[in-house]
Amino acid sequence: MPPASPPASRTALIAGFAAIYLIWGSTYLGIRIVVETVPAFLMASVRFLVAGLIVAAFIALTRGFKATAKQWWDNALIGGFLCLGGNGLVSWAEEKVPSGIATLIISAGPVFIVLMDWAVHARFKDGKRGNKPTALTFVGLALGCVGLAILVGPDVMANGVGRLDPWRVLGLFGATFFWGVGMIIMRYVRDPAEPFTASGIQMICGSGWLLVASVATGEFSRFNPGAISSRSVIAWTYLVLCGSLIGFSTFTWLMKHSTPAKVSTYAYVNPIVAVFLGWLVLHEAVNPRIFGAAAIIIAGVAIITVAKTIKPVARPVPGSAEKPAPPTPAAEPLTQDSR
Repeated sequence: MPPASPPASRTALIAGFAAIYLIWGSTYLGIRIVVETVPAFLMASVRFLVAGLIVAAFIALTRGFKATAKQWWDNALIGGFLCLGGNGLVSWAEEKVPSGIATLIISAGPVFIVLMDWAVHARFKDGKRGNKPTALTFVGLALGCVGLAILVGPDVMANGVGRLDPWRVLGLFGATFFWGVGMIIMRYVRDPAEPFTASGIQMICGSGWLLVASVATGEFSRFNPGAISSRSVIAWTYLVLCGSLIGFSTFTWLMKHSTPAKVSTYAYVNPIVAVFLGWLVLHEAVNPRIFGAAAIIIAGVAIITVAKTIKPVARPVPGSAEKPAPPTPAAEPLTQDSR
């Protein structure tokens, strides 16, 4: 196997998390605007195709685009889970589901991701793969859920959910699950491609999966290019440049340098960003409840971020005559990047 990549600097990690927190917090609004006049799967397909080709072209011109057949296959699979199963289903659901309710459902993502990462840990008992969460991680998850319920719960209760399309709601739950599966595969795939090369492949192949979904659902028969609004074009351009080129590529990089539990905290912070943008851009009112919910969410994210994953301790095999060797005094403690 190739040597592990060096650990990322603290500054780079902070910048990476800031990118997915802030940028992806604004993409829900962008998606909602685009799907007003462009079918969801078709919109997402063209979005990821353009972004993926830009990434691939940049890499090809600067250092040469290199990926093995296995890396293409692995990232084509990951792109299907992330672009179609995750983003595509969210875009499709937001055609009929209000963004507040969509945000609340999608916020269940970190719980799915932590549990799946735990399942990977249980599967590979040698401790080389997967992360076993600590009690603090679950405390952080619980706080995040409470904060989100306070943030968007009253609006959901006021607007009601009885008239929601059940298939779109089911699609949102599916999006959280498929996105989590893609994250776990990305984190633990063997012989991975370089992160930005991987993101380019994922977006290009994900575009193909989305196009298949668009054809299968009959979007082309309903699509009227002349009806595309100027604000949908502007929002789509923002999704390509910021949501995909910066946000998606940064997310892929973070998955190689952090844990799924920490990266998934974007799902808790994004609603705060969305509320703030609503206040800043649309002059929507904020109140003490929103500030309180934001404080609870930030506390939950902080706990997840500082919580350490449990590393297995080597134990002697039952019946073995040998005793485990005492720890070497000069040995360095294990870190997240030492696996």
